[in-house]
Amino acid sequence: MKLRAEQLDAHLAKGLAPVYVVSGEEPLQLGEACDAVRRHAREQGFTEREVMAADAGFDWRELMASCNTLSLFASRKLIELRMPSGKPGAEGGKIFQEYAERPPADTVLLVISGKLDKASQNTKWYQALDGLGATVQVWPVETRDMPGWIAARMRARGLQPAREAAVMLAERVEGNLLAAAQEVEKLLLLYGEGPLSVEQVEVAVTDSARFDVFGLVDAALAGDAPRVTRMLDGLQAEGVEPILVLWALGREIRSLAEMAAQLETGTPIERVLAEHRVWDKRQAPVRAGLARHPRGRWLQMARRAGRIDRIAKGVLPGNAWDELLQLVLLMTGVQLFAALANK
Repeated sequence: MKLRAEQLDAHLAKGLAPVYVVSGEEPLQLGEACDAVRRHAREQGFTEREVMAADAGFDWRELMASCNTLSLFASRKLIELRMPSGKPGAEGGKIFQEYAERPPADTVLLVISGKLDKASQNTKWYQALDGLGATVQVWPVETRDMPGWIAARMRARGLQPAREAAVMLAERVEGNLLAAAQEVEKLLLLYGEGPLSVEQVEVAVTDSARFDVFGLVDAALAGDAPRVTRMLDGLQAEGVEPILVLWALGREIRSLAEMAAQLETGTPIERVLAEHRVWDKRQAPVRAGLARHPRGRWLQMARRAGRIDRIAKGVLPGNAWDELLQLVLLMTGVQLFAALANK
């Protein structure tokens, strides 16, 4: 039985299957799926837990021996087999098939695996375990799906987020589910269950330097040259790595170049902003930046950002902070030297 990660709890509430295969490379969802199986197993009297690691030297006969060994302390057992490679080999495949043909009573087998490709899912051993129990594959959450994933997690914890609150948090954690989960827990501790605003999310940020970087981006788009100069000086004084500042600026510049290209084809700006998930509070600076520079200029700035990246990594000579100052000033519409716009 193939299950999605979000279906697992409902399945477990109906009773445990003899075997679960949980696979994938996204650590948070993988860990939470396994924790759910362990929790339900404990609740249903599977109080003994045995952990095995199927590494290169693993003797697969140990798995069947454990299944056939009666416990002196408990009548029900959870066997947890960790198989990072996702490839049991010929011997392991035969043992899995044997297990599926004669599953031991009062035993649940939890196989924790790395990512299983299509070929692995078509093997006899995988099909046998899937037919006996349940298989769960976890996948990284795509960037476009992060706001929805975060909003659902917030609601599950009793929070009632404003639409833009989840979007803001998704933008800040940049695809890191563990960071997102930690931020949701912190928001719950700070504000308790109930409505959650964009302003509350902004105040509760963990990494203040990271948020200052985003503030720098918005100030540059808004055209506030004195403010971006002060903010950049502050980031440098705080010891923030220039590569972090460049990451935020470069991402925004690439996004603005794409939006400017759409505008040049006649696409209404409201549709462009919606497609790029620009939340309400950021629409004013983004609109200002799009009005200030055409696509060609954003592309020039993107090339300049690439050059700064090489400077920051020591590939090219120069001072990364001086170059960043020139870049943010170009974003505001200020040109220190006429030649800068063409670099």
